[in-house]
Amino acid sequence: MSNEDLAHDFSPMIKVYKDGRVERLMGIERVPPSTHPENGVQSKDVVISQDPAIPARIYIPKTSTDSPQTKLPLLIYFHGGGFCVESPFSPAYHSYVNTLVSEANVVAVSVDYRLVPEHPLPAAYDDSWAAIKWVASHFDGNGSEDWLNRFADFQRVFFAGDSSGANITHNMAVKLGCERLVGVKLVGIVLVHPFFWGTEPVGAELTTPAATKEYMAGVWRFACPSTCGSDDPLINPAKDPKLGELGCEKVLVCVAEKDGLKDRGWHYSEILKKSGWNGAVEVIESKGEGHVFHLFNPICDNAVALKKKIVSFLN
Repeated sequence: MSNEDLAHDFSPMIKVYKDGRVERLMGIERVPPSTHPENGVQSKDVVISQDPAIPARIYIPKTSTDSPQTKLPLLIYFHGGGFCVESPFSPAYHSYVNTLVSEANVVAVSVDYRLVPEHPLPAAYDDSWAAIKWVASHFDGNGSEDWLNRFADFQRVFFAGDSSGANITHNMAVKLGCERLVGVKLVGIVLVHPFFWGTEPVGAELTTPAATKEYMAGVWRFACPSTCGSDDPLINPAKDPKLGELGCEKVLVCVAEKDGLKDRGWHYSEILKKSGWNGAVEVIESKGEGHVFHLFNPICDNAVALKKKIVSFLN
């Protein structure tokens, strides 16, 4: 099809044509769950909900079977991809969560929420909250998933995500702070290159090219057609009166020097400190790197350093 037939072009993620056809340009490939041949991490796929369909991939480290009496921290991970591409089952995310589980010695649940445009926001938020509630239903050891019953410590729960997944992570932590879940203590959240935006520029955004600004705002409008715009509290936490209700004790924000979203990550830490929230927030910046570089080049020095920092945070 020609460009004249395009309704939306958010390359390199997705193209949507005027006839309704959706062309995803990345995040399509899937790999099965497995036992990792080197680190011994086991994974399996589960169904959290049939209607709507919410699958997830669960991981346990080798130490869980070596020492089954020891409960481990629980990580709930939300993948990125502009709310429109990727899944927990793609090679990049499977490998990344697998490595986090091995090195941090945690149990992980990687959530497969519904994607736009077929399922506009708030579908991804709704699915993510449903997944959190499903996980929480195992707090007393009587849930439907044996690995969570046996190995997860529900007093040491963490949320994490990258890009749009970091946006979900933040919004789920606010919702948890407002609504609470019996038996679950959210210790901390990790926001890697979070997708936040706003109408007023922050930091170096004054010099951001107009096309980049329109792309960021356009992705949000595409993902959430019912939005009031870039100052919607879901995309701009500075506009959220509930920010101070964030339901965790500590936050790690990870930004990258060459990422167009970098200043939003720094700004998030500043507004969080002023919100009345009583926790501790730390920002780390990867020099010379771009958006989600750690997924594209996971063995580079900066990616290894980033992973090391996240692993330390989870412990």
